[in-house]
Amino acid sequence: MPEAVRVSLIKVDSISALTNVYLSQVGVREKTGNNDGPQVEMYLRSVNLGKGYAWCAAFVHWCLDSAGIRNSITAWSPSAHNAKNVAWNGKEFLKDVRPGDVGCLYYPSLRRIGHTFFYHRTINGSVYETVEGNTNAAGSREGDGVYKKKRSFNATYSITRWE
Repeated sequence: MPEAVRVSLIKVDSISALTNVYLSQVGVREKTGNNDGPQVEMYLRSVNLGKGYAWCAAFVHWCLDSAGIRNSITAWSPSAHNAKNVAWNGKEFLKDVRPGDVGCLYYPSLRRIGHTFFYHRTINGSVYETVEGNTNAAGSREGDGVYKKKRSFNATYSITRWE
């Protein structure tokens, strides 16, 4: 098989593996609502933290790592933005977005990225579906579980890719 074809198949397999990993976590809930519980603590351990910490970035790191995708994401949500591989920069698409790309929301009150998640699929030209850890039904950045959410491209700081 030619080298270019082999590389392409690896990327497709990685995307499929990543999608399977993060979708398998939808429905995970904190045990007591205090950033705890077996799965939440597993995400936090993947970034060398114990229970009790915000875990959206730990969730993204754990999923990427579980799918065999190298990344340098830590427990800090701004580390999820991969400036070397941007698909959406908050104003325009620089390349097609695809399932497993990592979205980031900017919070002016924090003066930084304050939440991260997986882009899953486009719903229409302005709205897309995500899979997010440490959120809730209302879309908070301090939630109680892993949910599918709908987000607006225009309210998104960036969508970047780790491969």
